[in-house]
Order: sequence, then structure tokens, then C-alpha cells
Amino acid sequence: MHSIADVWNNVLRQLKNDLSETTIATWFDELEAVDLCGTTFFLYCPNEFKRGYIESLFLGNIKAALKDIFSSDFEVQILDEASLDAFWGGEARKKAGDRFTSDEFTFNTFVVGPSNKLAYAACVSVAEHPAQNYNPLLIYGDSGLGKTHLIYAIANVIRKNDPSAKIAYVKGDDLTNELVAAIQAGPNKAAEMREKYRQADLLLVDDVQFIAGKKQTQEEFFHTFNNLYESGKQIVLTSDRPPSEMTQLEDRLRTRFEWGLLVDVAPPDFETRVAIVKTKAAMLGMDLPDQVTYNIAKNVTANVRQLEGTINKILAYKDLLGSDADEETVARAMQDILKTNNEYIPTPDDILEYVCKYYGQEREIICGQQRMRAAVAGRQIAMYLIRSMTNLSVVDIGKLFDNRDHSTVLYSIQQVEKKMKRDPAFAETVKEMKTNINARH
Repeated sequence: MHSIADVWNNVLRQLKNDLSETTIATWFDELEAVDLCGTTFFLYCPNEFKRGYIESLFLGNIKAALKDIFSSDFEVQILDEASLDAFWGGEARKKAGDRFTSDEFTFNTFVVGPSNKLAYAACVSVAEHPAQNYNPLLIYGDSGLGKTHLIYAIANVIRKNDPSAKIAYVKGDDLTNELVAAIQAGPNKAAEMREKYRQADLLLVDDVQFIAGKKQTQEEFFHTFNNLYESGKQIVLTSDRPPSEMTQLEDRLRTRFEWGLLVDVAPPDFETRVAIVKTKAAMLGMDLPDQVTYNIAKNVTANVRQLEGTINKILAYKDLLGSDADEETVARAMQDILKTNNEYIPTPDDILEYVCKYYGQEREIICGQQRMRAAVAGRQIAMYLIRSMTNLSVVDIGKLFDNRDHSTVLYSIQQVEKKMKRDPAFAETVKEMKTNINARH
């Protein structure tokens, strides 16, 4: 086995047989593998709320995954900060790996291409001159394109330039969970939480779109944002869409998010994907033949995370099975990654074809100006599905529907989202439509 991190990567792959991608992304993202001592597997989780939830619901899944890998029973312990310090004799940060000082998440290891050049340049500027040029900085784009890598790189530079800098990092959904837990624990805990974020020199919020629609979280974040901004502290946010498309975000927050600079990251082109594969392989000590590199870059196109996952899979085959990085091994690795991550992205035509059949309407009716009830319902659903299942912007979606204005598209999406919240049966119908569209591939 290459390292304890590889053991954990293999555990995560096994977990995908029983748990959904959403469950793993939500609850396991902060877990770090610490050590494997005898028949005990040690993990570290800095988030108290998530640690308790995993221990109560998912410990059995982790044990089962370890048994599948090693054909032996293992105990699992999830350590908090204090117990990790004790475990390592006070070297918790060094052993667990502080991402803000890690050599893995730096500007040097970030592969720059046309799809992310502006975002990269903006992040370098913020890192070198925090709160002077772009505040806040909001990086948006689909999952797996390097947004988190960039904000870690910012923190990395600031930490090196000023080791005493207070850096606070949180994910949007964790902010809500933390706030709920703090409120339940009483006023002292809530005050302690506010202090942690409002005393930061650098605040990093990943996936900030998750606070949209959560009234109390938005209220708290509004005051935290103002406090930091007025104190001349740097704020960096990431999201999967620009603020104008966060339909449930309060206007006062949307305005503040747009005060500074908005930059997007898009899927990398072929040349950038080749560079990413070469860089990742070199970091893991592998020398891939050019043909193998090109084969991966040609076939794995959705995001950087899948490219890295393919390389990790090849490494696992090499370490666990002694397989060479030949065409057969690469094909197996890519097949596993594409199957696990469902790289298939339906086209707008795929979605429109399904919606038209579902509502029994011609495409000209769904995309046209008719106001019949079925046409309007199908049109709004189609806009929502195209926005949530493809990379099309609201402007481009509007062009598909008789050149409608982007504000009309946003309104339609918002209407669907509102109905899904108040009508569970309708929400289930939309979910089923997504499943059926993907199943047609």
C-alpha cells in the first residue's frame, strides 16, 4: 500500500457501493486518515458535529469497507483535535496535515490554462496583497475544477508571509450546522462561534451557495461579512454559480458578494488536462507514457477531480496488484471513475426530448410563447433541468426558449425551486425525471 492516504482513498471507493455521492461529499469531506495501528484504523475530524454524526451512523460502513479491502476485522476511532494531539504527542497539525501549509495545495501545483487563468491571477493578487485589490473575491464554477485548491493556495501564501495570521475556513453547509449546534448549546457557544469568524484576518467560505434560503445563517453571515469588510480583512468565497443565479440568496448578501471581483473556472481544455495528468502523476512518483497520458486526457473530460481520481486508481492498481500503467490498467481505472462519478452530462436536446414526451407537447410548444398550462409547466421544468444538469448559463438557456431574457429563465427556475420546497411529491417527480434522463444514456 502506498500510504495511509491510499488506504483511505480505497475505503472511500468501497463506501460508494453503499452510500450516495452526496452523503460522502457532505459527511466525509473533512475526515483525514491518521494511522493504521494493528487492527485499529485512526481518522481525524475537526468538526465536532460531523464527527458525532459519522460515529452514530456510518462507523459500520467504514468497518465493512476495511474488511472488504483487507479481509480482516478492524476497529475505527475518529479523533478530535485534543485526542489527535495526544495520539501524536503534540504534533497534530504536522501529522494530520494542515492544508494551509501543505505543498500539495499551492499555486505551484495548480495547473493554469485558458479556463482558469483569470481566477488564478486574481487569487495570486489577493494572496500577495490581501484586502487591497479584490475584496471579496468570489470564484464560481462547477464542482471539481480547482476552486478549493485556489483558496487553499491563497491561505498557504498568507500563512507563510505571516505565520500569526488568523485564517478561518468553513463550507457553506457546515456554517449552518455549526450555527444550529451553537444555538442549541447556548449563548456562550454562539458568541464563541461569532468570535472565531469575526476575528479572522482571512475568511474562506467554500460552497457559499448553501447558505441561500437559510434565513438565520444569512443573517449571521451578513453581520460577519460587514464586520470583516469594514475591518479591512480579506474575504474569499467559492460557489457553483454567480450570485445573480442564487435565487434564494438575500439581496443584501448578493450585492455584497458582487462588491469585489467575480471570476469563473471552467472545465479544462485538452492541453490543460494533459498537463494536469502529468503534474499529478509526477507528484505521486509515477512516470506515465505519453500515450497513456493522452488517453486519460482525451476520455476523462468533466473535471480535475476525475483526472486525479484516475491517477490515484492507477497507483492503487500498481501498489495493490502490481499492475503496470499500461493501456489495460488505464482503461480499467477510467471505467471505474466514469461509472462512479457518472461523467455523462445530458445535452439540452436530451432534456427537452424527455420533457416534451413527459408532458405530451411538441418542442415548438415547450420552447415557444404559448401560455397553455402544460406548456408553461413543461417549459419551467425544462429550464430548471437544463440549468441543474448541464453547464449552460441562463443566458444560453434563454436562447433555446425563443430568445427569452435571462431574468425570465431565472424566474422559471425559482418557481420550480419554490414548488419543490413546499410540495414533496413534486420534488420527488423532478428527482425521478433527472434519474430517467440520466438512465437514457
